[in-house]
Amino acid sequence: MIDYFQRGLNNLTQNDLLNGMNDKQREAVVCTEGPLLIMAGAGSGKTRVLTHRVAYLIEHQNVNPWNILAITFTNKAAREMRERIDRLVEYGSEAVWVSTFHALCVRILRRDAEKVGFSKAFTIGSPSEQKTLMKHIVADTLNLDTKQYDPRSFLASISSWKNELIEPEEALLQANAEANPMEVAAARAYQIYQDELKKNQTMDFDDLIMKTIQLFESSPETLEFYQRKFRYIHVDEYQDTNEAQYRLVNMLAQGFRNLCVVGDADQSIYGWRGANMENILNFEKDYKDATVIKLEQNYRSTKTILQAANEVIEHNLNRKDKTLWTENESGDKITYYRADNAADEGYFVIKNIQKEIREKHRSYNDFAILYRTNAQSRTLEETFVKANIPYKLVGAHRFYDRKEIMDILAYLRLVANPDDSMSFARVVNEPKRGIGATSITKLQNFADMHGISLYEAGKSVDLTGIPARTAKKITEFCDMLKLFHQVQKQATITEMTEQILSITGYQKALNDANTLEAKGRLENLEEFLSVTKEFDENWDPEDEESDPFTDFLADLALVSDQDGVDQNDDVVTLMTLHAAKG
Repeated sequence: MIDYFQRGLNNLTQNDLLNGMNDKQREAVVCTEGPLLIMAGAGSGKTRVLTHRVAYLIEHQNVNPWNILAITFTNKAAREMRERIDRLVEYGSEAVWVSTFHALCVRILRRDAEKVGFSKAFTIGSPSEQKTLMKHIVADTLNLDTKQYDPRSFLASISSWKNELIEPEEALLQANAEANPMEVAAARAYQIYQDELKKNQTMDFDDLIMKTIQLFESSPETLEFYQRKFRYIHVDEYQDTNEAQYRLVNMLAQGFRNLCVVGDADQSIYGWRGANMENILNFEKDYKDATVIKLEQNYRSTKTILQAANEVIEHNLNRKDKTLWTENESGDKITYYRADNAADEGYFVIKNIQKEIREKHRSYNDFAILYRTNAQSRTLEETFVKANIPYKLVGAHRFYDRKEIMDILAYLRLVANPDDSMSFARVVNEPKRGIGATSITKLQNFADMHGISLYEAGKSVDLTGIPARTAKKITEFCDMLKLFHQVQKQATITEMTEQILSITGYQKALNDANTLEAKGRLENLEEFLSVTKEFDENWDPEDEESDPFTDFLADLALVSDQDGVDQNDDVVTLMTLHAAKG
């Protein structure tokens, strides 16, 4: 094992590490003890400060890499931070925990989920599975009209409650007190939803943080373990944390109180999804001994843009005083064009892109178009198609949302967690096996009556009243899942996926169809196999706490829309302002 404290030569001397930084950036890097609030304006080099601070702790403060935690909001930001730290630190950077909030909680729960009543192989439910489950709850369990009581609205309410760490019982009490029929119905659905997730051994994204907090509250020794482990904690975009994320960070930081948060109240845009800007504004109240450092020098923008931004920001009511400045040149004036209609706006955008390409030899990937909501992209897309301009829509139909990919992932989830009834229901008749919706409903009713999963109900299918011919098909399906579970113990993800595609007949069904659509689906499955191969090559079999199937599925469940943006594609990027911020 490498001795980090006797390694002889550091990758960077302290002067090298701080070289090229302004005074405030240097101050933030070397201020390592106690609570630290870095108020970082846009383009002020906050990522550089964070990564150099981590490197400084390892290289010049003799801190063990595994005692450092850095939390960001997106996988892409986490990857960028990881790559920068790797370049700065000679040894041990791989031991630094750099992750999103959700990835951090998955890693913790994989170790101790049993303490909150879940298997370590729990499944992370996808948004589509959540919608399917909620639609079933609203229509079939609560006997409500899904047009009047929108399942998506219920899921949004549940997400808000979870972000505020409100349990179903408390949500129902609040709803009853307000005498709001819609909220009462949502609260009742919340309880049933949570019961169904538990039965499926599944958590949704909001559960990942909420259950980790419950784990820490119910198991002080587990919390103490992570408090001792994470001696130095860094949190990026602190202004966008919600109540659950705020609570998680503060619980972890109570051990050594070396908490460094970076953010800017002027950049808070996620209030609509539960972010509480007061978290950053109240940091000095939470930590009376906090040091506050402002990063106000901007390296990204021109003087003209900063002047405009500062004049807009001055109107914000709740903010800490800060003025961005730059040594960059004044630059061009900001152009404002008021279009007559959406089509006129689209043509104006295209005309300017074509002009820049023609006169300044720019590429399509030099351009991005931002809008407030996804619905606003339609007219722009139509205009781009007519003008034969290539574009990529961030937040559109993702690779992992395609039917064939969701099907194969459902099979893999069943391999890791046979009690995942949502995945069972998805693929019990994929490819077609002659198991109709009526039979699946009977099986579901039997499972509900006995409080068991669909897989367990399938093993007792003779007691369900399902016709013998269909019952035989269900038994064969359950036997196949049992076989997969045995094969999984010795197989890689790629080998297991290939076995599933072959034994289930999924691949044969697509080959037999011999349509352009089927060929496209086969190509997508080939692309999926390249993903599994990459995972197999990078997975560490020496990690005793790691399971390849649960790790692989968790990695894919945490993929975001922004992670699919390829910077090398020569296309114009279209996205919402919120996606761009992410």
